[in-house]
Amino acid sequence: MADSAVRLDRWLVAARMFKTRPAAVQAIGSGKVLVNGSRAKRAKLLHAGDRVRVRRGPFEFVLTVRVLSERRGPPVHAATLFEEDPAAKARRERLAQQLRIAPSPAYEGKGRPTKRDRRRMERLRDEEQA
Repeated sequence: MADSAVRLDRWLVAARMFKTRPAAVQAIGSGKVLVNGSRAKRAKLLHAGDRVRVRRGPFEFVLTVRVLSERRGPPVHAATLFEEDPAAKARRERLAQQLRIAPSPAYEGKGRPTKRDRRRMERLRDEEQA
């Protein structure tokens, strides 16, 4: 189980950052996973001490690899595979709090929104994402 090196995609699944290996591969391919500050391929070999940065939605995880594993286990075991950067964790929790407080744009009229209303909602949504 604990080898000297493990493939990045397998470790991400074992650490429960992604539910499936194809989801991990897609995130790696789209540049949402960085290893030691640079983009990596899915077959990149991870070693203990490597820093992995993972973006999932609006959230960013900064992890230091502690233990290597290829098999997905219980969440208690997955939590021992990495150590999370305290500053990044605080930023993520602050962002989560802001997203909980922020009102989501919703149509409040009666019936279906008109074309004009729909365009306004889309404009608001685009401004929030920017």
